[in-house]
Formats: sequence, structure tokens, C-alpha cells
Amino acid sequence: MKFEYQNPTHLIFGAGTLARLGEVTGAYGKKAMIVTGGGSVKRNGTFDRAVASLKSAGISFVECDGVEPNPRLSSVKRGGELAKKEGCDVVIALGGGSVMDAAKVMAAAVFYEGDLWDMFPHGQANRRLPAKALPVITVPTLAATGSEMNSGAVITDEKTTIKSFVGGKCLYPKAAIVDPELTVSVPKDQTAYGICDLITHVTEAYFNGVDGTPVQDRFAEGVILTAMEYGPKAVADGNDLEARAQVQWASVVALNGWVQAGCLAPYPVHMIEHTLSAQHDIAHGAGLAIVNPAWMRFAAKNRPARFAQFAHRIFGIELKSADDMDAALEGIDRFEAFLRSIGCPTRLSECGIGDDRLDRYAEDTLLVAGNAEGQLPGRPAMTKADIVEVLRSAL
Repeated sequence: MKFEYQNPTHLIFGAGTLARLGEVTGAYGKKAMIVTGGGSVKRNGTFDRAVASLKSAGISFVECDGVEPNPRLSSVKRGGELAKKEGCDVVIALGGGSVMDAAKVMAAAVFYEGDLWDMFPHGQANRRLPAKALPVITVPTLAATGSEMNSGAVITDEKTTIKSFVGGKCLYPKAAIVDPELTVSVPKDQTAYGICDLITHVTEAYFNGVDGTPVQDRFAEGVILTAMEYGPKAVADGNDLEARAQVQWASVVALNGWVQAGCLAPYPVHMIEHTLSAQHDIAHGAGLAIVNPAWMRFAAKNRPARFAQFAHRIFGIELKSADDMDAALEGIDRFEAFLRSIGCPTRLSECGIGDDRLDRYAEDTLLVAGNAEGQLPGRPAMTKADIVEVLRSAL
């Protein structure tokens, strides 16, 4: 293993920490742009509590609302223009992963010259990453993406229905206020999709990373086991604050770099799902619940010992040998059954997706994330035909 790791985000975790928003924001600016989504933070009182904290600290604000569940490029441009017009010096993301992703790019858009879409890989010759952004404070209201404590963002260009990603040092939030109380009103289905999302962040590194990372393996397994223990409790009773807190923390550590350090892993499942949610606007976590088990069955043929280890350590399945393929497949079946048990779809047909555009899905995925050989990086690397095969198996 050879790697560097740094996460500069100041994490403030715990029930009731939303009250510190004004104090924390005041260290970075005096006029904030609050980025929100479809209005749930208004309906449940979270927005008013956030504003009260800002006012008590003498911080003025404007709001950029209406960020979509799969955030659009046009919304990001609108937010960047608003922040610039209003002279905002700090951005607050108050919402789920889509709001946090959009807020990061809005913060960079204030300084970015040219077309914002050039930040994102989409087959263009030259990509220009952002070099500067307004300070961002994240306040997640959903346990899912881990965007509150990393430098990544995923945005969809609605004109081309291409969903792509950007990452950069300037996009790291300055602070993340993670208050599990803000997640108690999240519906059962969105709670379940968030659980799938956080687990998939971990399985991507676990199954696609380099060999010889035993500490990272145990980190990953711990996150998965915790999510599988407390996730169903959070789905069953949204007011179970202990379950909400454990799932929220699992979501943070699933993608703040701890699990991924030294793994050098690509994210083939996410890349395939991005194409699906770009074209069909399905919930990201729901799409992952469909793609991940299908991909796992495909990848297990190439690396049975790794999937057998997963089956043994996560589900206690006894192994006949280190590369017991039967055990590996049983582990995948049990994982898929867990996803179904908490309310996730596991077939494309459940989301109204048929087989008429499988080639297009594969082509768009490779356009965004393909390597020089025209394959999707992973273990194993996938051709267009492989991607189509995985998606067909999930119909």
C-alpha cells in the first residue's frame, strides 16, 4: 500500500448540534446562501431552526431552494449566479446528498470561468477542475451519501441525460454539522435507500480495491454489519434516535476516506447506476440496490475468494475452501435478501425499466468513466457487453 490521506472537514456530530450552525458559520462568513431541496426542511421546522441559529450569530442569508433529488446542471448554475449576485461569502447545504453535492459545485461556480460542465468528465478532450470555492458548511438531513465529509459531487446534465462527477480539494466542506435528530422524519423508503447507498460505498472499495488491505477490510465489514444491524431498526421506527445516529455515523465513515485509504478502488457499480438515474430519475440508492447484487454475481466469477470472505465474515457462512463459489453466491443472495427486507427494489422492472436501452446505458457509462481501453475500471474491468450482461441479469 502507498497512499496519502487527509480530510480537512471539521466534523460536529450529535443530537442537537444544529443549534451550533450560527457559531460555526460565523468563522467563515457573514452572509450565507442556504441551499435546500424540495421543501421538507421547511415542513419539519429544520429550516427555521437553522435560520434562528444564524440570526443569533448575526449572519444574514439568502435561500437557493428546489435542488432536485438527482441535481441538475441548470440548478447548480442558478445557485452559483445567486451566490455571486448576492455577495455571499459562505454556502450552507441543508439537505440530503443531492443538496450537498449541488452546494459544493455552486460554491465553486462563483469563481469558475467558462462552462461548468467542463468540470465533469463526459468524453471531452480537456477537463478543467475547480481551483477555488466559497467555504461550504454541510448539514445533512439524510444518512446516505457521506457527501457531508468528502470532496465529491455528482451532477446531471439534463440536456444530454449524462450524470457525471467531480472532486477536488477546494470542494471539501469546511465543517459538517451532523445532527441525527434531523433524520427522524425521513420516510421509510428513503431511509432504506440511504442504507443501501452507504453499504455500496463500502463494497465498492472492498471488492474492487488492491489486495493486502486487512485493516480496510475490517473497517468495511464493520460499517456493513453496523448498517445491517441498525438500519432495519431505523426503517421500522423513524423515531429510534439511537438507530438513526448509528446509521448516520456509518454513512459518514463509509465515504470520508477511512475505508478507501490505500485501496485505490474504482466504483463501477456507482458509474452504472449514475446512468440509470440520469435517464430515469430514480432514487440513487434504489438504483444501487438493483445494480450491486447483479454486479457482485458477475464479479464473483473473477474473484471468488473475495466474495467467499464477504459471505463468511458478514453472514457467518462456513467455507469449504478459501474460494468456495457456492458460499460466495449464497452470501450475495443473502445480501440481496437483506436489501429486499428493508424495502429496496432489486430488479429494474420494479422501477419501470426494461431492456430497450441497455446498449445506451453501457455507452453512457463508458463515456463518463471508461478507461483508455474503452473499459469500465474495476475487478474485473468491464466491456460494453459486460455492462449489458449485468443489467440484463437485473431485469
